[in-house]
Amino acid sequence: MGKIWATTEFENRLRARGQFLVAGADEVGRGALAGPLVVGCVVLPVDFAVPVCDSKLMSRVARERCVLAIKQAALDWSLGWVAAAEIDALGLSAALGLAYLRAVEALSVSISEIILDGNINYLDDFELGLPQIKADQNHACVAAASIVAKTARDEYMQELGERDESYAIYDLASNVGYGTAAHRAVIREHGLSDIHRRSFILHG
Repeated sequence: MGKIWATTEFENRLRARGQFLVAGADEVGRGALAGPLVVGCVVLPVDFAVPVCDSKLMSRVARERCVLAIKQAALDWSLGWVAAAEIDALGLSAALGLAYLRAVEALSVSISEIILDGNINYLDDFELGLPQIKADQNHACVAAASIVAKTARDEYMQELGERDESYAIYDLASNVGYGTAAHRAVIREHGLSDIHRRSFILHG
């Protein structure tokens, strides 16, 4: 599948209706076996011109290069983190809602609208939430949010695996917590660490 470059057309239509500060939000780590769930939230300016697309369609090098330009251009950006233990305690749906809420609350600007990727409004207590199917592919602010979240989570997981010997056997630098065959084999042989989601592994 080739890259589908996102545009600001939808955000501009919202701005034309008076929604001047439009944010985009997307989550990463939903299906991982280990590590946090992270939601990125980005508010872009009207003249944003950095080419962005769904973070899953970009190489690591391309994401890392792009995220610097996004952060420099953005009017604001934030991250909402939910740890593995919280996911186990709350369940995935509630954990997603908490991650989105934390991301929005971490913004320093008052947004007019927030576009979420998918068909579920995890900010249903807010009138600002606007779910959109394939928003991470189509809308620049959501694509930018997915890149910000993906680079932050990957960096966190890689650093965790490098600095703590107890996690080294799980090869987090390469799998960043996802359930690769090699990762699952290590779990079967050595068991779980404190960053693994027990509800995903033991009951999934």
